Amino acid sequence: MTISTCVFDAYGTLFDVAGAARIAAAEPGQEVLATLWPRLAEDWRRKQLEYTWLRAITGDHVDFRQVTADGLDWAMEAAALSDPALRVRLMALYDELPAYAEVPAMLHGLKAKGFATAILSNGSPDMLASAVASAGLGADLDAVLSVESVGVFKPSGRVYDLVGGHFGTRPEQVLFVSSNGWDVCSAAGFGFQTAWVNRAGLPMDRLPAQPAHVLPDLTTIPQIAGAL
Repeated sequence: MTISTCVFDAYGTLFDVAGAARIAAAEPGQEVLATLWPRLAEDWRRKQLEYTWLRAITGDHVDFRQVTADGLDWAMEAAALSDPALRVRLMALYDELPAYAEVPAMLHGLKAKGFATAILSNGSPDMLASAVASAGLGADLDAVLSVESVGVFKPSGRVYDLVGGHFGTRPEQVLFVSSNGWDVCSAAGFGFQTAWVNRAGLPMDRLPAQPAHVLPDLTTIPQIAGAL
């Protein structure tokens, strides 16, 4: 079955989730943050994801901005940071996360080959719109799909089903790309063709389905999609 549509997770896949803490740490007056921002960024991301999973299980849904703020609050407390102005700054920077360096050319290459392109993300619509606009990616995306339309976070199958609902595709016509091992394994189980962007060189998650492709970055996605 020929691939017609390439769908990307947003955070950690297209956008560098460590960017907010890294940028803030380089600003004047942030000498303390400069010494510990990698830990803060890691804790923030981990708790953000944990809260999405727990809320998906319990049904206590809130939007991604809330779980992002909750994760930041936990991470700041763990790092003994109690600066309200820094919290405001970090949340603002999360709306402007930088895209990874290869992303613009990769998306442009997919569009040049005739593929439909989309984001499928836990992110709330306003957060995603801000990030896409800040990174200048809008012209090469056909859709930005948010879990808010179904009210549950990944890896619910209701989220992956948003792709077919929007594009009229069957799962096997979709190449789904994520940097999150649990996400890409769940998408493979849903029936998507899949690629895991394993930037950190992590072990494969022990889940029922596995991604078909494992990549160090997104550079070769147009070639992979064209060969499927």
